Amino acid sequence: MKPTKFHWFLPTGSDGRTLTTGMRGTHGPGHDTTTVIGPGADRHRAPDLRYLTQIAQAAEHMGFDAVLTPAGTFSEDPWITCAALAQATEHLKFLVALRPDAISPTLAAQMAATFQRQSRGRLLLNVVTGGEAVEQARFGDHLDKAARYVRTDEWLTVLRGAWMPEPFDFVGAHYDVRGAAVFSPPDHAPGVYFGGSSAEAGPVAARHADVHLTWGEPPAAVAAKLERIRALAAATGRTVRFGVRFHVVARDTSERAWAAAERLLTGIDPVHVKRVQATLAGSQSTGQARQSGLHAAFRDSGRPADLEVYPNVWAGVGLLRGGAGTALVGSHREVADRIAEYTALGIEEFILSGFPHLEEAYEVGEGVLPLLGAGAAAVGR
Repeated sequence: MKPTKFHWFLPTGSDGRTLTTGMRGTHGPGHDTTTVIGPGADRHRAPDLRYLTQIAQAAEHMGFDAVLTPAGTFSEDPWITCAALAQATEHLKFLVALRPDAISPTLAAQMAATFQRQSRGRLLLNVVTGGEAVEQARFGDHLDKAARYVRTDEWLTVLRGAWMPEPFDFVGAHYDVRGAAVFSPPDHAPGVYFGGSSAEAGPVAARHADVHLTWGEPPAAVAAKLERIRALAAATGRTVRFGVRFHVVARDTSERAWAAAERLLTGIDPVHVKRVQATLAGSQSTGQARQSGLHAAFRDSGRPADLEVYPNVWAGVGLLRGGAGTALVGSHREVADRIAEYTALGIEEFILSGFPHLEEAYEVGEGVLPLLGAGAAAVGR
């Protein structure tokens, strides 16, 4: 088994010290973002280049392998942002989100090849099929869910084909491409990361993904998903690595960590939570529905204990934000032990984050990663 990799997250929409900080606009729930303006919106940290550079450099200093950037109209463009940040870092990789509804696969292949060359091999691709009709419509895309996954399948076929030494032809339901090629194919093609919990997503992941991503759920649910994707990949003669997306609230003691988690919900208004959840309920994303289901008991009972859906797995983030809605909460040792448990299931990559992302990169990098034999202490940075 290859060494476990740890990545961080770039908050290219906004950042802050609570989950109600920096809420801007009405956005789709599938992209680690907020949905409606809430209390504390005037106390956000804008995602300007200086601040994002601090986060990227902190992640690099702490030994994280890469940083994930989201894609959509709720945040800064990931390509431009990461191209700029590549100039301010030396070895940090960039897991750049791409949407097949928004860009030609041949153009994406060209952009990726250029980024890979100019950054000296530091590009990874996170392919986002999309799950929100409102967000898709902003790009002029009105396909239903099944058709979107068919298009993603074809898009990835053309993307990889354009990196081949010879011009690539392809005719499908969504693309008719003749002689697809790039100026100079990359010596090492960027790794393709792909997520999706639906029946439509599984076969696409099996055929194309280097790493299949899942949002954090209790271990049994994650294990079932990994087993399904492994079987689909094996049927195509492939193997797939697996990654999971979690927020983290780790401190020296468990008591301090849970207190910090509770502070993330400072100023929470039950009416506001209902508005957010009403928006998320309209999502076409199976993964989003699974995340929302994790905190359903709390919404009925109001008991904070119902947000801990598994030891040290807290569903509180999902009350106010779409996308990744769970956090690992506990002492540094407890969080490290929980990461080890997911690693034993077959998870080989962890995409982590915390609020605010600058300070929490150091908290996780200094407190958790060394316990796992990872991070700056392990690589001598």
